[in-house]
Amino acid sequence: MKKLKTYTYTSISNAMDQLGLPKPKHPLIALVDYKDINISEQPNTAFILKFYKISFKKHFAGAIKYGQGHYDFEEGGLSFTAPDQIVYSSDQEADYSGYTLIFHPEFLRNYPLAKNIANYGFFSYSVAEALYLSDKEKQIIFSIFENIILELDNNIDHFSQDVIISQIELLLNYSNRFYNRQFITRKPIHNDMLSEVEAFLSSYFDTDKSLIGGLPTVQDVADHVKVSPRYLSDMLRLLTGQTTQQHIHSRLIEKAKSILANSDLSVAEIAYQLGFEHPQSFNKLFKQKTKNSPVEFRKSLN
Repeated sequence: MKKLKTYTYTSISNAMDQLGLPKPKHPLIALVDYKDINISEQPNTAFILKFYKISFKKHFAGAIKYGQGHYDFEEGGLSFTAPDQIVYSSDQEADYSGYTLIFHPEFLRNYPLAKNIANYGFFSYSVAEALYLSDKEKQIIFSIFENIILELDNNIDHFSQDVIISQIELLLNYSNRFYNRQFITRKPIHNDMLSEVEAFLSSYFDTDKSLIGGLPTVQDVADHVKVSPRYLSDMLRLLTGQTTQQHIHSRLIEKAKSILANSDLSVAEIAYQLGFEHPQSFNKLFKQKTKNSPVEFRKSLN
């Protein structure tokens, strides 16, 4: 097995140079047309970017797996990368068709977007969870890319950064809307994933897994259904109104109620059985979710 080579790109200029492109017209931002890239993508390589990257590739080879299902994404999609995330090159021949926008966090300094960009959860999604666009949605996204290109091609002035920042915000807000649409239009796939989540949690609390391994984490659930934690929580929130953590707590409380009603175990014993290190934490969560303590709940059954 070939050793993975890792490269770190610290600046926009560094990235443009590595891609065989001229120096950027602005040191903190560039928009690249893939057809202009002069190098071939090498397999077994990874890149750590010190800046944001938003890419639209017009084609993805093969089918992407979502949970237990597959979906054909040959029409391409939009993907998002935050600073310090690792980007892996494809083992297949790259299709450089589309655009990629790269911008340094410093470009956002002194703008509200510098803080607000953390609210766009899709920067934490994996490549397999890219945003897949309809033809109408593509036109909207491409028009924003073209506006940014036009602004970068003009002489940089005092208004340029304001205009480009507003276009990036527009791109992110449309992406947010389109992701919500994607969760709904792929409902059969996501309903299958929701069923997997419920089955996993039921199995976890019905066996001794919690006693041995402690409470299940969001990462545990996401790993089981093979998606990123942020994607899973965003999907569940839209479909059910609850995040993954809230789903874990709901299933845990239902199991706790069942044990309280059908056993003589003490509250402390139940807490340990469900994976809590400290009974006080179990008591606090139970009362927060039911408005009663475990003892009060048990008494109410009589």
